[in-house]
Amino acid sequence: MAECLALEDVSAGYGDTVVLENVSLSLDAGATLAVLGRNGVGKSTLLATTLGHTTLHSGRIQFAGKPIQGLKTFQRARLGIGYVPQEREIFPSLSVDENLTIAVRANGARTAWTIERVFELFPQLAARRHNMGNQLSGGEQQMLAIGRALVSNPTLLLMDEPLEGLAPVIIDTLIAAFHRLRQDDGLAIVLVEQHARLALEFAPRTIILDRGRIVYDGASTPLLADPQKLAELIGVGG
Repeated sequence: MAECLALEDVSAGYGDTVVLENVSLSLDAGATLAVLGRNGVGKSTLLATTLGHTTLHSGRIQFAGKPIQGLKTFQRARLGIGYVPQEREIFPSLSVDENLTIAVRANGARTAWTIERVFELFPQLAARRHNMGNQLSGGEQQMLAIGRALVSNPTLLLMDEPLEGLAPVIIDTLIAAFHRLRQDDGLAIVLVEQHARLALEFAPRTIILDRGRIVYDGASTPLLADPQKLAELIGVGG
């Protein structure tokens, strides 16, 4: 299977501060990966580095077999990297329809995701399509942030703690949607999440970060079966 994303000995951070240290990982096209760890260990920085939001101190980043470390964030997005930020960052004074319309982009021959398909994925959002962004609940704003990333027709979708602060019923809705996204053969997914069990049940493969380094990279099933090992890994170093 073709490789979607590869990081080779990447050290990165903000200015002179190094957050990620010698991180290497690869992700196949269409694969799903969970990223776990305590707060402040580098999970969001991993996504930010892939997007070009950080200072790259050393290493290489490849997307679809091409080096991208020299590209600006918008150039990486045009290549097919979609992003759901932790802060959602929807436009509050635009309607749901308008938020989605400005993000629509065909990615080469890939046009799998349309606005109507997003509404099929999130019927609750469809019912609010004429409402402004600031008139939506937190869960609806998260659905909109995900939908906005999807209509850019990415081949890699990065999601930064999309379940944070949401009611259990909304979390269930989003998890069901994530499982439907996994059925999109052309879409690789990286999910950063604090809800460890939900992330492990969703993604067949997991990496765990501690102090900017990968301390586990393997199957999710053994971690689900051994909560003590999971707790030890997430608590490494502290």
